[in-house]
Amino acid sequence: MKTPQIPCKVEFFCPVNPSEDPDKIIQAISNIFPNPAISSKKFSISATSESLLSLERIVESTRSRHSQKTYRRYLQRNLNNNSSWIYLNKQAAYAKKVAICEEAEESPLGPIKVIIASSQIDRIIDWIALGQEKIS
Repeated sequence: MKTPQIPCKVEFFCPVNPSEDPDKIIQAISNIFPNPAISSKKFSISATSESLLSLERIVESTRSRHSQKTYRRYLQRNLNNNSSWIYLNKQAAYAKKVAICEEAEESPLGPIKVIIASSQIDRIIDWIALGQEKIS
């Protein structure tokens, strides 16, 4: 898979419930997002990246599960200026699986929120949904 060189910022946010082990949440994020810069607070964990390489596992999952239309629909629905976001299931991420959630409540322990920001967000959505950049 060819990853386009589009300037962006990718952020991952995840709540930490009192019953959860923060190390397991860090592992869940690391399973889906390679080499993130992780920051841990008492009740949340976040990670950032400035490369679309951090989204490759999501893109690979959209291909293998034929869920490109679902990702496009959610990313378009959540589009706001130069950013968009999706929720991923935290437990699935811990099991090294990518599972999108329509609503936060679909992930019983809370989802991982993935926020993508770029002046070229439409190109990024096309890459995630089509597996290629749309040629204008």
